Amino acid sequence: MKNHSVSIVKYEEPIESVRKAIDLSNGLDHLPENASVFIKPNIAFWFRTPDFPKWGVVTTSRVIEDVVLLLKERGIDNITIGEGTVIFDPKDKSLVDHAFDSLGYNQLKKKYDVKSVNIFEGEFEKVDLGGGVALNCNTDLVISDFVVNIPVLKTHLQTKVSLGIKNLKGVIDIKSRKKCHSVDEKMDLHYYISKLGNMLPPSLTLIDGIFSNAWGPGFDGRAKRSDILIASADPFSADKVGASILGYDPADIIHLDLAAKDMKRPINLSDVDLKGEKLEGVISEHGWGFPYTEGGLLPKAMEAMGIEGLTYRKYDDTLCTYCSGFNSFVIPGVARAWSGEAWDDVEVLTGKKMKPTQGKKKTVLLGKCIYQANKDNPDINEMIPVKGCPPAIDDIIKALQKAGINIDPDEVKNVDKSMAVNIKKYAGKPEFSNDFFMIE
Repeated sequence: MKNHSVSIVKYEEPIESVRKAIDLSNGLDHLPENASVFIKPNIAFWFRTPDFPKWGVVTTSRVIEDVVLLLKERGIDNITIGEGTVIFDPKDKSLVDHAFDSLGYNQLKKKYDVKSVNIFEGEFEKVDLGGGVALNCNTDLVISDFVVNIPVLKTHLQTKVSLGIKNLKGVIDIKSRKKCHSVDEKMDLHYYISKLGNMLPPSLTLIDGIFSNAWGPGFDGRAKRSDILIASADPFSADKVGASILGYDPADIIHLDLAAKDMKRPINLSDVDLKGEKLEGVISEHGWGFPYTEGGLLPKAMEAMGIEGLTYRKYDDTLCTYCSGFNSFVIPGVARAWSGEAWDDVEVLTGKKMKPTQGKKKTVLLGKCIYQANKDNPDINEMIPVKGCPPAIDDIIKALQKAGINIDPDEVKNVDKSMAVNIKKYAGKPEFSNDFFMIE
């Protein structure tokens, strides 16, 4: 019996497109009267540079405001927007405020009395999610009567897709996020993510696909103007449909397959009642993993440059968001440091479980976790550790320079320069408008 409604709607105009998606899916039919509502957008990353390419990375403010208006129509006055944005500089306490202000959330407060909270400034409580998983979840979400989860339609370099269930990783604390990137072969990243939906009270998942992202989840992916909204009162069904639209069989998404087994539900769409657009008419394949050489020893782009004397191993599931974010800047910086002369047999290790290759002359251990895993490893000839958690960017630069890779600090630390390179992909394409991330 198909008892989980999911709508697929083409985005065409403000509020009415979101209204249609929600109404077709009956997504707010179980919204309690006078409910306290928690809205969870996706603002996984944020940068102060005005040229930060947000398309397919950050939930559009257009969809956020439309949801607020529809909640107001139903008499809901207690609305909180909450997010736990990744902050690479622990000293930068104002970055989330900058994100909220730039995205117009302060305007939402003035217009509709909507609260916005940086979850790291609030309280957490341990929640048993079943299967041996207990994580510290944001209290505002846990005690709310209803959650509207608004992820972006995008892929992810570790989990293939990042949709509604994965978006909930943004409401757990730092300790819990790092815990998710476990070295345990069973209770790994996919296992933890499969449990995140268990924290939800009654909810609506509304996947914002006005812009989608291939090779995501970040600014270095490839955004597409997709104009798709996916809505459902059942987060698992929404994600199955979202994965399908991105070009993936839900059975190939490990965390969705694990969730299906937990709930004793089919992983295919046999229990989903699709409404709106035909699925086959909106499927668009989005790539998910950056290409590496055989054995994952070097990014293929580096191989194409002719780089020699370097092994920069492919990230694995144990690499947490913070070190992963640094990789987005460090790898291009290393590539630009190549002068044509082979480096001195250097290997860079990340994450929590990589092991050094015997015989390498220099081994850079990038991050506290990989240092702890290999600090006594006899296969390391010359160890160059970066011990921070997360590591300081200055320490990463010094370590690479010590290894003979004369990386230009400006190439890694100058965010404006990095963003300028990424935003060139969208030059001359008016469909990529920042208007969707503004509220008047």
